[in-house]
Amino acid sequence: MEPEPADRGPGRCGARGSESMFKTKITEMLGIKHPIIGGTMMWISDADFVAAISNAGGLGVLASAIYQTREEFAAAIERVKALTDKPFAVNINLFPSMRPIDNNDYVDVLVEQGVKIVETSGHSAPVELCGRFKQAGMTWIHKCVGVRYAKKVEAMGADAVTVVGYENGGATGALDIGTLVLVPRVVEALGLPVIGGGGVSDGRGLLAMLALGAQGVIIGTRLLATKECPIHDNLKQALLAAGETDTMLVMRSIGATHRVWANEAAKKCAEIEAAGGGLEEVLSIVAGARAKAMFNQGKLDEGIISCGQGVGMVHDLPSVAELFERMIDQAARMHGAIKPA
Repeated sequence: MEPEPADRGPGRCGARGSESMFKTKITEMLGIKHPIIGGTMMWISDADFVAAISNAGGLGVLASAIYQTREEFAAAIERVKALTDKPFAVNINLFPSMRPIDNNDYVDVLVEQGVKIVETSGHSAPVELCGRFKQAGMTWIHKCVGVRYAKKVEAMGADAVTVVGYENGGATGALDIGTLVLVPRVVEALGLPVIGGGGVSDGRGLLAMLALGAQGVIIGTRLLATKECPIHDNLKQALLAAGETDTMLVMRSIGATHRVWANEAAKKCAEIEAAGGGLEEVLSIVAGARAKAMFNQGKLDEGIISCGQGVGMVHDLPSVAELFERMIDQAARMHGAIKPA
């Protein structure tokens, strides 16, 4: 696909206020007001938080891997539908896990519940899963960190691709490519709409992603510091105090590199890896039970939390709706202030 001309950006409807909107291929494809997707976060992207993101005009994405049984998962989807009449998605996690997950069970529930949008993340989706998405008429988004992975899922029938640069919180992959390079490279290589992320915390980042050719943005770290985010206030306050240098990479030794907040648990994980520790030792630090203790009880050094470098631009605790409106307003004002030379 030939890259689009540099001056061919997304249309804008309005300048400020609740009706402000950047209309893009992604907003049209997904039926959402704002071109903002909430990044899937393990143990955090539950039904209530997902509904809050969707109700604010973005796309909330439910983390299927939180749920241990088909019944719990189905109940979570039903709760999302009870809390919002807006579009939402469900993430199918393809990363290695401490427990075996039969993703076909999750897809069974998606079909039964009539879920319209599915996101996969991690390794390339198995062909049989992709076929089931298409048979059920779902819009399929795949999240990855490189051109070759994006092209592979395009050939498999994905409807859109999400790419996140090295600044991103959570999985960063092994290529270590920054957002400013990765997003336009994927845009020019694909014929699909691209959602870009990595370091996006405000309207400046939103406008930058659209200028790079993305049709939407994905944010995660910024959403941690919102009123509706289901993590302890101790942790929210710690993230507000964190700077752009307060993240680090862990789990590279086990092939699952993640950028996380640099607390004592993350530093301990890095020490274990540097000393040649194996999978079990690493997992003993990054285990979900420890993360949940941090999220629920505010024990700040108990576990790890995915956190991008954009945490340095997080300074307050708005509601999700307030955050999105502020991002759109700031992006619209900056877009209007840019004059041709």
